[in-house]
Amino acid sequence: MTAAMAGPFVHDIDPIVGSLGPVHLWWYGLSYALGFLQLHLHLRRSRGRLSLSLSDVYALSICIAIGVLLGGRAVEVSFDEWPFYREHPWLIPAYWLGGMATHGLLIGALGGALVYSVVWRKPFLELVDDLAIPGAFLMGIGRIGNFIDGQIVGAVTTVPWGVLFPDADGFRHPVVLYDGLKNLLLIPYLLWVRRTNPTPGATAARFVFWYAFARIFIDLFRDYPTHRLALGTGQTLNLVMTAIGLLLLVRSRLRRLGRLAPRAAPPVARATGDASWLQRAALAAVLLFSLTLPSNWTQDVPARYGTRHAGLQHSWLYPVIDTSPPGATKAPR
Repeated sequence: MTAAMAGPFVHDIDPIVGSLGPVHLWWYGLSYALGFLQLHLHLRRSRGRLSLSLSDVYALSICIAIGVLLGGRAVEVSFDEWPFYREHPWLIPAYWLGGMATHGLLIGALGGALVYSVVWRKPFLELVDDLAIPGAFLMGIGRIGNFIDGQIVGAVTTVPWGVLFPDADGFRHPVVLYDGLKNLLLIPYLLWVRRTNPTPGATAARFVFWYAFARIFIDLFRDYPTHRLALGTGQTLNLVMTAIGLLLLVRSRLRRLGRLAPRAAPPVARATGDASWLQRAALAAVLLFSLTLPSNWTQDVPARYGTRHAGLQHSWLYPVIDTSPPGATKAPR
């Protein structure tokens, strides 16, 4: 990774790590792969506390990773880029063109945890409490991937740390780095909550609330290309998620005070069983697939990144496309 600097804050980072034949591997995708790997390692360390066998750890890691990939894609297609995908539905599975929504990642992770909890009969609240910590890491390192991609930009600014991004005029707030720092700072806070408040759901509730509530203020520096309810699409989802987080905090408090009866936890099986070769291969496949993700917004890859990585050419994998929102600055959520 190199950066040609016309000044100390000019963004010209090569977004590609390497290539496997016709398929390119990206720093943005690497942030997902590292996040999923850290999640898996975290669960291996926590499996005694959660009564998980090694086979359970692999199954849960795969459920969460697939949930994240499906949820991020679904929200991006449905909310931010529906006009494009309505006309090009055959490109919906083309992850290698980009297109992942941050809030969808969280929804997908929650769905993956729920599926695992039901199928493997594990207590849901205890699982999501523990998953909130590697979740904050994934969301933090993912923002570094966003920054390297150079797609998400903030408002024009004169602050000394303003960044001149590849596709935006003027120096801008590096808003994804603000959000990434916020996500990483949640980790020690969530560790403290888990240690001091054993109420099921307490850690997860605080993650949901503080992730979204703090992001409301960070996103005041955003330059949004898509809008809903007169707000940036992401800002609208921040408000909804904050309200949900506040409700979860109230329920957690009532549960801790004994005013809300706890749900009966499903029986926990004895933590035995090694991971099968199929589980190991499936997790490796998910990590490798994640490397093919170029950006959170769907891209004409050679047109967008050709000036930052020499030799990119159009092909059946990377066709000529245009997903620019009509009349909007191309700086996706």
